[in-house]
Amino acid sequence: MPFSGRLVLVQLALLCWLARFLQANMLAAGLGASNLFLYAFVYTPLKQIHPINTWVGAIVGAVPPLLGWAAASGQVSLNGFILPAALYFWQIPHFMALAYLCRQDYADGGFKMFSLADASGKRTASVAFRNCLYLLPLGYLAYDWGLTSGWFCLESTFLALAISSTATAFFFNRTTKDARRMFHASLLYLPVFMSGILLHRIGNNNQQVTMKNTDSELFMDRKREKCSASAHSRPPVAYASVAPFPFLPAPLYAES
Repeated sequence: MPFSGRLVLVQLALLCWLARFLQANMLAAGLGASNLFLYAFVYTPLKQIHPINTWVGAIVGAVPPLLGWAAASGQVSLNGFILPAALYFWQIPHFMALAYLCRQDYADGGFKMFSLADASGKRTASVAFRNCLYLLPLGYLAYDWGLTSGWFCLESTFLALAISSTATAFFFNRTTKDARRMFHASLLYLPVFMSGILLHRIGNNNQQVTMKNTDSELFMDRKREKCSASAHSRPPVAYASVAPFPFLPAPLYAES
């Protein structure tokens, strides 16, 4: 095995160990190791082999927030796919614009980009526009699944329409100016989208209330069980008042 291969295996092992050390879980460690493998052994070689590298790279870029969700919750649930989906679909128009603007640079570097096999730029613009449209329902899904308030649904829809409008202009004109405008729109989209999630997120208040109610009920059940067990363990009053001190009053037990 070449030295570089051994180095990557060591990195994978260290990543898994670090996840356990930081009290994360093996699911998060596995996602991290898989993403590292996908980046090093699939995405990187594909850059000089096939244009599909852009889509594989989008997967690599979408995994980190899913990894964080798994580390925090110990599972991969449907709610955890909102941000990864946004990152995946966002990366396509972002890199399509970049690949169109830097076509010659990519060609000189030997990279197989989608735009290099699309002289007119029409397919590049079409792919970018289509993935912009895929961003539209994410705000509603975040609201419908209880992750954010309805305000984020509106804001996310507006953001998706804004970046889609730049993709539409690029589709019809396919000029450097329109490609650059779409690229700049993509730079604004992601931080605003993430800020919206953070601002309008619905915390774990409902879950905390439920947990508090459950904890309260559990506490009362345990208290009743304790009282019942204590009552069974007390000696009968008649027995407590017999010799050697029959003249003493019956003992009084404090309520638990």
